[in-house]
Amino acid sequence: MGRVSLPEYREPKKESKEDMESYRCLLQAGSQLESTLQQVTVPVSMKEVGGYIQKQVAYLSGGRGEDSSVIITLPECSAFSDIPEEALAKVFTYLTLIPRTRQPGVKFIIILDRRLDTWASIKNALARIAASFPGNLHLVLVLRPTSFFHRTVTDIGFRFSQEDFMLKMPVVMLSSVTDLLHYINENQLTSEFGGTLDYCHSDWIVLRTAIESFAVTVKDIAQMLQAFGTELAETDLPDEGKAIEHLLESHTDKYRKLKDAIRSVSKEGRHLLASLETSRKEDDSHWDVRLDLETVQRLLAQLRDMESAFDGFFEKHHLKLHQYMQLLKYEQSFQEMELCLEHLMAEERELSISVDTLAQTEQALKRLDGLESKAQEVMTRGQIIILHGHQLIAGHHYAMALIMQRCNELRHYCDTLSAALKTKHSRLLQTHQLLLCLRQAQTWCDDGAYLLANQLIDKSQSKEGAQAALRDIEMFLEGTPSILSSGPDILAIEYEAVISAQLQAQIGKTFEKHAAVQQMIQSRQACLRKLADKHVRPVQLVAPRPENPPRSKSPLFSPKHETERIYVEELLSVLLGYRAEMDNPAVSGLLPPVLRSKRDILFGNMPEIYNFHSRQKENFQMYECYCQNKPRSEALWRQFSDCAFFQECQKKLEHKLGLDSYLLKPIQRLTKYQLLLKELLKFSTDCEGTSQLQGALTAMLDLLKSVNDSMHQIAITGYEGDICELGRVLMQGSFSVWISHKKGPTRMKELARFKPMQRHLFLYERALLFCKRREEHGDGCDKTPSYSFKHCLKMTAVGITENVKGDVKKFEIWYSGREEVYVVQAPTVEVKMAWLNELRRILTNQQKLLRGACGRPEGFPGAVCRGWTLPRCQLTCFCACVRGAPVPEAPGNGPGCAPATAPSATDLP
Repeated sequence: MGRVSLPEYREPKKESKEDMESYRCLLQAGSQLESTLQQVTVPVSMKEVGGYIQKQVAYLSGGRGEDSSVIITLPECSAFSDIPEEALAKVFTYLTLIPRTRQPGVKFIIILDRRLDTWASIKNALARIAASFPGNLHLVLVLRPTSFFHRTVTDIGFRFSQEDFMLKMPVVMLSSVTDLLHYINENQLTSEFGGTLDYCHSDWIVLRTAIESFAVTVKDIAQMLQAFGTELAETDLPDEGKAIEHLLESHTDKYRKLKDAIRSVSKEGRHLLASLETSRKEDDSHWDVRLDLETVQRLLAQLRDMESAFDGFFEKHHLKLHQYMQLLKYEQSFQEMELCLEHLMAEERELSISVDTLAQTEQALKRLDGLESKAQEVMTRGQIIILHGHQLIAGHHYAMALIMQRCNELRHYCDTLSAALKTKHSRLLQTHQLLLCLRQAQTWCDDGAYLLANQLIDKSQSKEGAQAALRDIEMFLEGTPSILSSGPDILAIEYEAVISAQLQAQIGKTFEKHAAVQQMIQSRQACLRKLADKHVRPVQLVAPRPENPPRSKSPLFSPKHETERIYVEELLSVLLGYRAEMDNPAVSGLLPPVLRSKRDILFGNMPEIYNFHSRQKENFQMYECYCQNKPRSEALWRQFSDCAFFQECQKKLEHKLGLDSYLLKPIQRLTKYQLLLKELLKFSTDCEGTSQLQGALTAMLDLLKSVNDSMHQIAITGYEGDICELGRVLMQGSFSVWISHKKGPTRMKELARFKPMQRHLFLYERALLFCKRREEHGDGCDKTPSYSFKHCLKMTAVGITENVKGDVKKFEIWYSGREEVYVVQAPTVEVKMAWLNELRRILTNQQKLLRGACGRPEGFPGAVCRGWTLPRCQLTCFCACVRGAPVPEAPGNGPGCAPATAPSATDLP
């Protein structure tokens, strides 16, 4: 598939068609609204004729004559003759255009009220009407003067001028309002003409002003929407993300302002509509109100249509811009990731796996591990970019094809790099394994030659010496590396992928060396067998052996020795029947989800214990870890002991006891080893190996003590530091403690204490912890003590006084030059001596280390150095004075001055 360039997706064809369709809808809605505005708006506005309209030069009362002719009323106006012709024409134009825009071809009837005027005024008014009225004038009804004189003059004047007026417009002279009813119904006449039509001139002015203002505002909004739509349609998409973001912000800001304007004008239209509806309810026959109501309703509806079309167009345009910005950012991320992956692939190609030595192989593996770690981090970021691409595709992004191609390219890059690194790692491991085997074989050959060279000829001349030498050779041959039994041909096939010319040469040399050593061993064996066969075995009289020899009383041959094999088999059955079954899909449904992640708590390090016994190792320290975890394991078992999973596993294994019984067996077994060793010692007095048995028993007893101490250690609470930094716990126990200080209020407080404090002491390699034993928690067998941390003494600043007057079970532990003195009372003298011995051993080791740090000879005259403050090691130690010797300078003492408190002879380790 060819690579697609980004500019091809700047204007997506499908999206462009949709945008043009939405833009066409916007223009169509604007055109319809513009057409409606042209129908309802008049060229002359209220602002231009407002002054004359307010003076009631003429007005539209809303009444209708015959043939639905619109009535225009010209009431009595003393200043009518003073109105300019241009202004009067505008007034007539404005009043006639209002009905003509909604009803083209409409006829007009003018009521000229001149009941209080003269014939001259009437004549002038008729002349000005004939000259200025722009509409289709159907009839002019003149209410002539009511006074006798002016009416007579009017009749005479009209009779002589009638023909002139009738040629221009039909004029009817009316003597009274009653005559007016012959031409117009009273419900179409206002109250001043004896009619019932409700008309308020000020309200009409307010309503017309509001309608015109609303129409103008709607027209402005429509023009702004069309202009903004054209701007959006003609906008060129930039190539930078920041420019697109700025464009999005600018367009969104304009859109929000337009929406605010639309909401404002819509609110204005709804208020106007509500006013018109109120007026219609009061007078339903008012045709003017009905037409205005219909006009406002149509304008609001078309405004909503245009707003809807604009919203759709802007939404598509905004989506296009947003998706294009997403595409730019995704393309930038892709290009950055592509560069990173190409750089990593170049590094991978440069990493050579052609190695000939173990050092080169280990160095190459180290570099490869670093490259794999870096590649894993980069590929993780690449997977995030691929996931982002899939999210864009799921969101129907217009550039689906390009994004999918980028995802596939990134996936191909990652897969190629991962496969190349995996192949090189596999080959390097194979090379490393081959080189290790070759070195092991060469070492074995060297050891064989050394063995032959060190066999003493004089000792091999006897039968016993020859047999011993043969046994040594046979034992050595049992440890022959497996690679030497394979042969070079099989080795070449097994390591075909990594064998180079140099490695092939090493293999050849190794097998040549092996052949030479093998020949030497065979020759030596032949010689030794001859020497062993030369000696004739003397004939000895031996007593006949009974058919059923009595069984030895030694426990080595007792059934108890068989329990070790049974114990190991039980461990294996628990690991396979319970622990491994947690991963079995057939029964995993019976396992609570909480328990699934706590397998290591329930079983502890039982797999290590099984491996230890099955391979006959010599380190029992793993039992300490198992015992420390046992309380957590028991708590977890009590919580889930009724689980159907455990019952199913027990049923499959046909165990009579539950899992908890088998989880207890490692602890029970640990305590039995010291009993077995004691029994072996009892039957092995004055035998070979007794000292080794005694050493094994001592080690086992130390392990039991260490396990017991560690079980107490895990119950310590309140210690803020890392307790592992204190070293291994050596001893622990409960004591009565008195504390005294040299000075300060603390000393007075401690002197007032006669009753000792009960403290549980933990002795570590680097510190001594004072804790307070708390009440045991739990019920019955689940009770466990806890120890609240109180104080910590660093062993680098500790001294001891072995004897305290008045009690043989007491001893002193003092700190920082006896600034703090702790009088400790042990439960028994034996416990006291055990603690003193351990403390003395720690202080003695510190003294030896300090001598080396200070550069002082061990035979320093006059003092045994327990230490002093050194600038480099910052150890606070003390010197015990010896009679007749100079006193070394210590903290707080001048040269040659005695210490403030001289320790007794028992303070020495």
